[in-house]
Amino acid sequence: MSKQPEKVPFWLDPKKRAILFQIAVLGIVGLIGYYLVSNTVFNLKRQSIATGFSFLHKESSFEIGESLISYSAASSYGKALIVGALNTLEVSFIGIVLTLILGTFVGIVRLSTNWLVSKLAGIFIEFMQDIPVLLQLFFWYAIFYDSLPSPRQALAPISGLILSNRGIAFAVPAANPAHKYMLFFFFVACILTYFIRRWARRRQEKTGKYFPTFRVGLALIIGLPLIVWLLFGAPTKMDVPKLVGFNFKGGLTLSPEFVALLLGLVLYTSAFVAEVVRAGIQSVSRGQREAAMAIGLRPSQVLNLVILPQALRVIIPPLTSQMLNLTKNSSLAVAIGFPDFVSVANTTINQTGQSIEGVALIMALYLIFSLSTSAFMNWYNKKAALVER
Repeated sequence: MSKQPEKVPFWLDPKKRAILFQIAVLGIVGLIGYYLVSNTVFNLKRQSIATGFSFLHKESSFEIGESLISYSAASSYGKALIVGALNTLEVSFIGIVLTLILGTFVGIVRLSTNWLVSKLAGIFIEFMQDIPVLLQLFFWYAIFYDSLPSPRQALAPISGLILSNRGIAFAVPAANPAHKYMLFFFFVACILTYFIRRWARRRQEKTGKYFPTFRVGLALIIGLPLIVWLLFGAPTKMDVPKLVGFNFKGGLTLSPEFVALLLGLVLYTSAFVAEVVRAGIQSVSRGQREAAMAIGLRPSQVLNLVILPQALRVIIPPLTSQMLNLTKNSSLAVAIGFPDFVSVANTTINQTGQSIEGVALIMALYLIFSLSTSAFMNWYNKKAALVER
């Protein structure tokens, strides 16, 4: 008869003991959370402080200087927070786009064989990285209020552009039905360019023939809206800003707070992005570049077909961190008076006393922004990854 395996007590079984420890830790964490929540609720009730989010429907009674949607002091706190969230999203999105463009340019220039150009890029990187972003915000904000004149003595370096301590005002095309159709065909051109790029890549993998995707895509993106503009009679009327009273009317005006915040975030973060791009390009061995040039590829083809696809594997993960840093650093806008979500939430907390709810909303918003950015960049990282055979 075969001998039955001896049963091991559960406290001597590593697997069962590990499960028991995890359950115990989970229970302790749950008890701590329950204690904190119940204690907070008890203290709030004892001090007759209302809890919950019902205050979001009450009248806010404060103005917001900049808003992408209609808003007044008679609007609710909920709408005020939406305005702040949209302002944060606006400055973060524009900042990320400009940072990617400037950082990529500086990173590539840093590797230039021209000594002067390379050193200037290096000085820019060192200078911007070593100055705290908050100090940069104060500097650009002071430039507007201390160095620029009042609207009546505003500077106009070129026609349609006005600089004053009220911000930057510039002319924009006057409203015309052609513009919405131009925008529509711009997106159509972008979609066509995407599919052309996919087709060109598959064609090149099968036949080895190169298709000028960049030039064709650029022609579509510029050409289609241009054709629509010509079909509508080529409207050229501009909405030029004019001084009315103590401020400018017409055109588009960017406030000093918005410009200072955008400049500070873009210049600071682009210095780190430049180093990320430089490191990614240098991670590709010199032999790859020499082999590509040996088979007759042009420098632009070497960059697009050989260097960047391999460098992106190194660039994307730290680039994601820099994008998240820019979004989170936008909360420093409260220091220069830009009405971002943190600023609006602080005003709401001061008026309603709902500090826990207000801080929870701030945490939730930045968590959503961060997770959304990370999810998109992770998806793009998988798309850009090289498929090994």
